Amino acid sequence: MKNVERFANVALAGLTLAPLVVKVDPNLNVVLTACLTVFVGCYRSVKPTPPTETMSNEHAMRFPFVGSAMLLSLFLLFKFLSKDLVNAVLTCYFFVLGIIALSATLLPAIARYLPESWNKGLIVWHLPYFRSVEIEFTRSQIFAAIPGFFFCAWYASKKHWLANNILGLAFCIQGIEMLSLGSFKTGAILLAGLFVYDIFWVFFTPVMVSVAKSFDAPIKLLFPTADIVRPFSMLGLGDIVIPGIFVALALRFDVSRGKEGQYFKSAFLGYTMGLVLTIVVMNWFQAAQPALLYIVPAVIGFLAIHCIWNDDVKPLLAFDESKTTTKSEADNDDRLNKKVE
Repeated sequence: MKNVERFANVALAGLTLAPLVVKVDPNLNVVLTACLTVFVGCYRSVKPTPPTETMSNEHAMRFPFVGSAMLLSLFLLFKFLSKDLVNAVLTCYFFVLGIIALSATLLPAIARYLPESWNKGLIVWHLPYFRSVEIEFTRSQIFAAIPGFFFCAWYASKKHWLANNILGLAFCIQGIEMLSLGSFKTGAILLAGLFVYDIFWVFFTPVMVSVAKSFDAPIKLLFPTADIVRPFSMLGLGDIVIPGIFVALALRFDVSRGKEGQYFKSAFLGYTMGLVLTIVVMNWFQAAQPALLYIVPAVIGFLAIHCIWNDDVKPLLAFDESKTTTKSEADNDDRLNKKVE
């Protein structure tokens, strides 16, 4: 499977750079870029140790309300304050986040060429005047942050669509890789809540579209078009990350059962079909569409049908990564105790 992962990484890099030299249909670009990003993020999320932080049902229920509050706050900021001022502050914020996300995305490729001591030896840095706050990092992470710093400096000065997209892809890959829903029940609650959230803010208010157009930061991917009036098609990062973490959970469920790719394929196919349907409806009505309106039913529906067909409903609903994490930690403690004895 490593060869497929490498191919996906190369394909994603090539597709991101392609509009610089050839004309790429924006609709096809949206679908291929989003699907390749989800694929790459999902396989990067499969690790020897399960994620240490998982989302609870309560967090999943609150998430749409927290997202709504943040979205409305941004809308009011752009309405009552200078758009340039708000974007200048946000650029500084995303400059720091961009360095972290880009260095973390590049690290696996860079680390193999660096000394082993650079990858393992932790450096602990205490924040000045706040000595209780400490940050741990390795020399490899510092090395990976150097290209990230210069790249983010280029983004901040030029705001080129390519720089925006590369940072956006790094955010998406890191989000899918690091975030865990814990269980499919939690995932279903989160997707259902954001399904309603997306419909409400796109169809019933001008807030979502207004913020997306005003927010000059890598929270969306930009795809060049031949239309002078509308030079870019847009896809929000949330339309990649939110379904992506659910698809990644399906892959880790498959891996935990020794059946790599079984339910991942159905969830990934559901994501692809939902995204294609979004593009078709958007072009048909020539209006912005809430992508999660089509993606959420497709992802959950394809996975549910496959699961019911194989009579695997109970194992799937019983799967809980937080319990897997606890078991893994207990096993590690047992090994340590045996070594001490």
